Formats: sequence, C-alpha cells, structure tokens
Amino acid sequence: MQTKFDCPANDSICTAIQSTLPNVTWAPLVAWAITVVIILLGALVLRTLINRVILRITQRAASGVLPERLRGRTLAILDNGAIMTERRRQRAETLGSVLRSLASVIILGTAVLMIMARLGIELAPLLTSVGILGVAVGFGAQELVKDFIAGVFMLLEDQYGVGDHIDTGQAIGTVESVTLRITRLRDADGKVWYVRNGTITRIGNESQGWSRAVVDVPVAYETDITAVRELLTGIAQDLWQDPDYHETVIVEEPQVFGLEQISDKALIFRINVKTVPNETARVARELRLRVKQAFDARGLVFVAA
Repeated sequence: MQTKFDCPANDSICTAIQSTLPNVTWAPLVAWAITVVIILLGALVLRTLINRVILRITQRAASGVLPERLRGRTLAILDNGAIMTERRRQRAETLGSVLRSLASVIILGTAVLMIMARLGIELAPLLTSVGILGVAVGFGAQELVKDFIAGVFMLLEDQYGVGDHIDTGQAIGTVESVTLRITRLRDADGKVWYVRNGTITRIGNESQGWSRAVVDVPVAYETDITAVRELLTGIAQDLWQDPDYHETVIVEEPQVFGLEQISDKALIFRINVKTVPNETARVARELRLRVKQAFDARGLVFVAA
C-alpha cells in the first residue's frame, strides 16, 4: 500500500530497510527514520574518530617529541624548556580547535544534505543559493578571512608566540596573546596594541634562536691599541667563563673585533657576544660595567665617539 512516506527514488538504503519490515502502511516511514538515524550515527561516530585523531596529533605536537629528536646542541642550549613547551601547547591547541571545528562543519553539513536528499528536497537550487550567499559574505568579510588565513599560517610556521619580543612594523613590544584574528602586544611604555594578523606584512622576532649583544668602546687616539684589545679580550673571556653566564646566557665565546671604527674624535673597539633570546640587554650592561671597572683600574678613559 503506497503512502506519502514512501522511500524516495534511488534510495537503496531506505528500500533495503523497508524490504525487511512487515508490509504495513507505516513501513516506509519507519524505513526513512532508520535511514536518518543511521546517517546521524555514522556522522557522529566519524566526527568522534576524527576529533580523537586530531587530539592525538596535537598532543604529540604539544609535547615536542619530534623537535626533541631533531634538536642539535645549539638549539638545546637556546631552548628554554618551559617557554618552548608552553608555545607548542598553545599553538597545538589553537590549530587542533580549528581542525576539529572544520571537521565538524564538513561532516555534519554532509549528513544534513544527505537527510534532505532523502526527504526529496532538490539540493541543486539550495546549493546554488548558498554559493551565491557565500560569495556575498566572502566579499563583505574578506578582511576577516584574510586575518584568519594569516593567523593559521603564522601558527603553522611558528613565526612568534606568547612572550616573544617582536616588531610588526606597526607596533613593537612583547606578545601577550595570539589568536587567529589578532595579536596583542605590550610595548615598553606599557601600552597595549591590538594588531590584526592580516595587516602584518613582516615580522622581526628578537626572541627566536639567539640574539647578539654589541658593545662599542671609544678610546682616545693616543691610547695603546694592542693593550686595549688585550684588555677587552680578557674582560670578554672572564665573562665567558663566569658560571652565571657560561652557556646558559652566553652561547658562544665572545669576540673582540679590535679597531671597529676610526672617527674624528676616537678609536672605537667592538665586543660581540651571542646570547640566548631576550638577554642581550643584561649581557651588554654587565659587559659595560666590567669594562668601566677595568679602565678605571688602569687609568684609561673613554672619549665621545
């Protein structure tokens, strides 16, 4: 007996279910309902499985298993474990959230379309309307999309993270928060800057890998160049051998470049020290203090460069 709940044409799943039911008037309705339940359950199970896979991948990324295996001696020195672990965790959680949301939209959206098709609804006009609406929204929200895409690539490439001191071209400061849309910085004056990711065209990061402290020492023309260079070399070596700095703050033996520049007023020597990120100011201050004490002990004076 035909009813308004007959299975749609070419719906093999509904037809197969209906064939197993008693030949009564409500059999097509039951078959359609079972079909919908199977689609929904399948979508939810698939969504759960994919979310678990994404979660496992992001947890491995957050734990830094692969970076630890690939890390060399220099990176091991430069890597502050707590900071790097926190950065990996934040990046992995953000990307995992995006991937889970994207997977949920695709899977559940596909399930809804399958159910609508089994209701006999024509999908072609609906998809066309949705496509036109999507294009219109895309034009209106292109800046938001641009920010989102830039944020995703920024996280994937690990261009910067919370705690890094960066120069975005628009603002310079320490990163306090990173999302897929904006980056929040705090500058040296305490001012908070909110910078949209899509507007950042270049990044200068002072907190990745290593930094360099450069100290210039200007002395008078009549000063013994050889003696000054030997003195500065000794000061740099003492700082390098200091247990408070050796390979924990300073990562390579300091270099004294000798006579770096000759001006119309002074001879300028330069000391170059490679440090861990964000420690250049501390090392430079300590180096200037030791240079000043050594010059005072030997009666040497500085002159204006």
